[in-house]
Amino acid sequence: MFLSEIQGQAKAVKLLGRALENGRLAHAYLFIGPDGVGKVTAAKAMTAVLFCRQGEIAAPCGSCPGCMQYASGNHPDFLHIVPQGAVIKIDQVRELKKALAFSPLESDYRIILLEDVHTMRREAANSLLKLLEEPPAGNILLLTADESEPLLPTITSRCQVIPFYPLSHELTTAVIRRLNPELTIDQASFIATLTDGCPGLAGSFETDELLQLRAKIIAMLLDGNEDEAASTATALLLAAETAAIKNGFELLLNLLRFFFRETMVSMGGKSSGNSGCRELDLEIERARERWNLAELSDMVNAVDYAEMALARNCSQGLVCEVLFIKLLHVKSPAQGDPYRTMELTDR
Repeated sequence: MFLSEIQGQAKAVKLLGRALENGRLAHAYLFIGPDGVGKVTAAKAMTAVLFCRQGEIAAPCGSCPGCMQYASGNHPDFLHIVPQGAVIKIDQVRELKKALAFSPLESDYRIILLEDVHTMRREAANSLLKLLEEPPAGNILLLTADESEPLLPTITSRCQVIPFYPLSHELTTAVIRRLNPELTIDQASFIATLTDGCPGLAGSFETDELLQLRAKIIAMLLDGNEDEAASTATALLLAAETAAIKNGFELLLNLLRFFFRETMVSMGGKSSGNSGCRELDLEIERARERWNLAELSDMVNAVDYAEMALARNCSQGLVCEVLFIKLLHVKSPAQGDPYRTMELTDR
């Protein structure tokens, strides 16, 4: 994709386009914003411009050796680093430093794309910081990060920050339909609502069957009129199914949090039926009848606790069990943070 084709990120496209046109490139850029709004796409589009030997900014030629190598995934001057498991590890940063000790092989620049730098632990972040403080000549680092996650201020201060924002519902729907032409408008609109302006997240739904699992969880929460023992059995059943997710559990947590918060918003003065999706509106209507604001707040807190527990490397299975027990016993008195009693284990 060309920079000019990136939708909904006019400010980012303008900043990057101006830098490319003037030839005044920073040694490091930080693309920051929610997941799924085009940060990696923009970074790859910028890389394509820098590798094009015809110097085409608006649209790389696609036929020169630089363009062809990059398109094939075999350009020797492109390094792409993603988290190993849940984090970018110190060893990955150390290997990067070794690679940057040498000059680019074929291009004027070596481009390093580091995704999700917010996942770095302090040791890895400090190692990357030293690289940003004294960057070797001929290297451009493109970093992506989620704005909602903590990032060392010293890393931010040593990069040119390029902000990215959620898209409008209409544009999100259009992007999802373009990427998934088999979807109807209503289906695309529903997914657009759940992604909350981040169309890049839509691909996770089909891969991990998150939509079906989310719908099952919401339905069982709304139908939960059982006694304590039956509710606990239901919680363990949901926990077992959810714990089996290999990828996308964090996204599922976001979807649940989004639903609870949308219900709270609707109870705060906005009438239901404004989401743009009839299926979600019906869920919210039932949720308004079942829970009050305090209970919904407790459910949001339960999801937040689960997310923090994952960050502390608690077992995903244990996190799921505690989460669904809390959600299905939302009327029970709060008992603090139950994850603190868990043994920290690898997920």
